[in-house]
Amino acid sequence: MRYERERLELGDGDFLDLDWSRVGSRRQAVIVSHGLEGSSDAAYVRGMARAFNRRGWDAVAWNQRGCSGEPNRLLRMYHSGVSDDLLRVAKHVAGLGYERIGLVGFSLGGNVTLKLVGELSVEVPAWLTGAVGISVPVDLAGSAAVMAGWSSRIYMGRFLISLRGKLRAKQAKFPGLLDDTGYHRVRTFRDFDGRYTAPIHGFAGAEDYWAKCSSLPVLERVRTPTLLLNAMDDPFLSSSCFPTAVARTNEFLHLEASNRGGHVGFWGGGAEKDESYAERRAIEFLLGSGR
Repeated sequence: MRYERERLELGDGDFLDLDWSRVGSRRQAVIVSHGLEGSSDAAYVRGMARAFNRRGWDAVAWNQRGCSGEPNRLLRMYHSGVSDDLLRVAKHVAGLGYERIGLVGFSLGGNVTLKLVGELSVEVPAWLTGAVGISVPVDLAGSAAVMAGWSSRIYMGRFLISLRGKLRAKQAKFPGLLDDTGYHRVRTFRDFDGRYTAPIHGFAGAEDYWAKCSSLPVLERVRTPTLLLNAMDDPFLSSSCFPTAVARTNEFLHLEASNRGGHVGFWGGGAEKDESYAERRAIEFLLGSGR
């Protein structure tokens, strides 16, 4: 599968790079959102795009700001609540003439996806056929607490190393506005979000950022068919990331909590030998048979 890249210029002077995998549908398309420190090249993103291509859907994997291999232009970065950027991508795709558009998001990208459909609520456009979130930390505070634990130190370390590289690239562009002195003391999302994410994006602190950007508070407002696929053995998720009460009362929100699947795993169980269970469920759901 080969991508065709399109650069979407934004009104604030920044840009988003969209990677298309087209099969000539012109009628239906899926927009795939990657997770923290991911990109359109992530194996799980390519796998989902390929699976939809096989069913006749065009696919666009969008790279969040600074994730396409080139630093974005502004001080602001991507984060768990950038539903405005996803909406801009979706409107752009709809403007190309697609009649049906589905959203699939993984982890951080899943939170962005579910946050968007919750914010749209009854004003969801007719072309938005449904949404799927996979391995989603819908409660950012709960997930951050889990990730601060000893058992998650390896995952946390990898994220922080990768994020530091992007911070250093931004330091060169914005001298005096960013500083990574003492970065070795940043060991958790509370540390990172409190020092960088919150002040850069206008939040009062890590807790304020988590509260305003978690999708959990807006799930009750979802009014388009939405599937949340989380695994009970996901090492990134807290119990609060399984909103069973909301799913029981909102007919549009379907929660599937599998016993196994890990984080963005769900290997095997696909309709094709090289497809995952998550790909199969996303396809079934957005095509209608899984609702």
